[in-house]
Amino acid sequence: MRNLAVERVHQGPENLEAKGEMKKDIRPKGPETKRRASRTKSLALSGILIGIGFVLHSIVPPLFFGIKPDFLLACMFIAIFANLDFKNALVTGLVAGIVAALTTGFPGGQMPSVLDKIASALVVYSLLKLLPSGLSVVKKTSAFGLVTFVGTLISGMVFLGSALFIAGLPAPFRALVLGIVLPTAVINTAFGVMMYSLQQRFM
Repeated sequence: MRNLAVERVHQGPENLEAKGEMKKDIRPKGPETKRRASRTKSLALSGILIGIGFVLHSIVPPLFFGIKPDFLLACMFIAIFANLDFKNALVTGLVAGIVAALTTGFPGGQMPSVLDKIASALVVYSLLKLLPSGLSVVKKTSAFGLVTFVGTLISGMVFLGSALFIAGLPAPFRALVLGIVLPTAVINTAFGVMMYSLQQRFM
């Protein structure tokens, strides 16, 4: 007991300040910490979605002249919607474009893959920013489906247009739009709505 009393007497201001700092550290997290945690969660979700899109993009076989349904697009759009920030949209589009370029079956489709992902990412970001706040889950899901359809159309148009100038097309532009881009937009919309609903339910 006597030794404890002596130790307490010898505790100077520095020890008291250290204890005060320890008390401060255990206080509830502030808004900035919460924002960082939310940002980290969104980045992690974006990485997971791009990974899922990469796997699907790799295993789905080409349907027509090396062109395949682009499920990576739907995953990219969900990642943008989950973290509606311009920088996130730009980086997500760039990463998705690089992934698509590595897995494309279209001759000379590497650069068009990057260009179409960046362009569609920025357009989808702009469209999603126009949505009013406070939408119900059903309306938000329906809006996301419509945006996915439009974004897929834009992606396909940019891909084919840039490929036409860079490497040429294996078939007429109109035939590819009607035979590949439109069906892909429909498939992507259904897949995107399903994935978005799952993301809303479990995240």
